[in-house]
Amino acid sequence: MDQVKPIPTIDHAALQQCVRALQGKNSVEAERLARQVLARNARDPDALFFLGVALLTQRRPAEAVAPLEAAANIRPNAELESNLAIALRDSGKAKEALARFERATKQFPPFAPAFLEYGATLRSMRRYAEAETVLLRAHQLAPDAPQINLILGAVLLARANPRGARESFERVLARFPDHLEAFFGLGVACLNEGQFARAAEQFRTVVARDPNHSRARLHLAHALMELSQQDEALACLRAAVAIDPSCRGNAIRMMVSAGRGRFWLKRSALVDVLGIKQKI
Repeated sequence: MDQVKPIPTIDHAALQQCVRALQGKNSVEAERLARQVLARNARDPDALFFLGVALLTQRRPAEAVAPLEAAANIRPNAELESNLAIALRDSGKAKEALARFERATKQFPPFAPAFLEYGATLRSMRRYAEAETVLLRAHQLAPDAPQINLILGAVLLARANPRGARESFERVLARFPDHLEAFFGLGVACLNEGQFARAAEQFRTVVARDPNHSRARLHLAHALMELSQQDEALACLRAAVAIDPSCRGNAIRMMVSAGRGRFWLKRSALVDVLGIKQKI
């Protein structure tokens, strides 16, 4: 006798549509479908979760907290706790967010995105030592994930570990050879290690692909000054200030402090050389 297949319920079908809407980046439709299910069953954990994710996607984190919290109270898991932590963080509740991230990272099986978001949050709070510990765990879980390696590299730079940072950025480029953010991070790491020629190479790559990247031009100028290529360094600084006038202070400090830069006695001379029109 043939086995009778269960007939999908209305709510099950709606939730499947909700998943497809989220996968298709149609968060408004996902919200509508989730609310339809919740109108029939206010404690459906899947509908609560999907509603929270849809609201997060629409950048409505404060509204996302309630449905995600309700879902977590019914059926907690790492993905749900992580999204709730993001909602709390993005709605200004950092302390509560950290507690939820901690819970998310204690769940089994481990959920790499929870460690990534936890580490990124700690980095944004300048708690670099804790961020490094969390991100190293994320790296163990997903060693090739580019975002994990990018943020880990940035944290290692802040922790005065340029070698570790360089290795993180190199891992990204090994898989994604056109990743500009990784080129920039690698350049900064090489600069901090005193590998000025290699640093200049990375920054040149960034500038060639994004001519308006003022930070890459500033760092390229620094590397060139250390390589005694003064004329090109000054051209980079002028271009950086022309692109982003707010970086003129950094340009002046770089010219004064560069190990092999010129010694400037007057700020007015710096203004003339950089082509800055307004008074500093």
